[in-house]
Amino acid sequence: MKSIPIGNLISSSVIRRHPDNPILDASRVPYPTALVFNAGVTKFNGKYVMVFRNDYGSVERQTLEPHHTTDLGVAFSDDGVHWEVQPKPCFKLHDQEIIRAYDPRLTVIDGRCYMCFAVDTQHGIRGGVAVTDDFVTFEILSLSTPDLRNMVLFPEKIDGKYVRLERPFTVYSRGGVDRFDMWISESPDLKYWGNSGLLLAVEDVAFANDKIGPAAPPIKTKFGWLTSFHAVDLDPARGKNGWEPSWKKRYTAGLMMLDLDNPKKIIGMYKEPLLAPEVSYETEGGFRNNVIFPGGMILEEDGEVKIYYGAADAVECLAMAHIDELIQLCLND
Repeated sequence: MKSIPIGNLISSSVIRRHPDNPILDASRVPYPTALVFNAGVTKFNGKYVMVFRNDYGSVERQTLEPHHTTDLGVAFSDDGVHWEVQPKPCFKLHDQEIIRAYDPRLTVIDGRCYMCFAVDTQHGIRGGVAVTDDFVTFEILSLSTPDLRNMVLFPEKIDGKYVRLERPFTVYSRGGVDRFDMWISESPDLKYWGNSGLLLAVEDVAFANDKIGPAAPPIKTKFGWLTSFHAVDLDPARGKNGWEPSWKKRYTAGLMMLDLDNPKKIIGMYKEPLLAPEVSYETEGGFRNNVIFPGGMILEEDGEVKIYYGAADAVECLAMAHIDELIQLCLND
């Protein structure tokens, strides 16, 4: 399955990047770290909360031996821009089977904060769901079978069931190459998941030729569930594009609207990227350049949507847009 290069991509004109970007990087973490990115962000008990992926150790070690020194840190904020990182990491999994946990996503449901996360193991990538009330103690509710990741929860039950978006690794059925799509599943209790179905495929997204999957947890609007996704395009002509010898992919963010009562139904989708790598902290000096990965969207009372995203697999950033403009992109495009 040969990938046709996508070409130049730009962000939507409704997007405004925060002038203080990056809003969190390794220099602001009070313990060893090399990379801070792909955070889950939400509002909980009157404060903004960010649980971020912390790839620790030296930059040199990350270059030579990436992905084996990872835990999750937590930070709090009063304004969603300036963050106070807590003095030690809040979550780590590691034993003879589990290599690391990473890429958290936060969703508040009925007054409790639930965290989806990925787990690298000796026998494949698994997706986990945990719950916490204080970001100190986490109860793990479920771990999937391999290979599954990029899971996000909807912020309320739909037709009496919890619902999540996810990205399986369907290698054999999709030609033996990266060709990964977004699926949707439901659960009666956040432990047992099923009734799964394909929601969005790579071929449905004009700016993807490699894989797609969930990004930030959806936002409820009167028109439907405003839902972000990540989209990846591959260009064999790309060479060294970060710390690795070769990095040929680009990650962008897309946006769609799902039906309120039946989120397995897409009722609108913006045909272009919502966010594409364009500025220096997204395109230069990162672990993997040209990467944007949203992990949190917060709808403010004045209609502003804060979109938190990892940039270049190295720093955490913030973009903003008005909710009406985002809805219009999905429904009128």
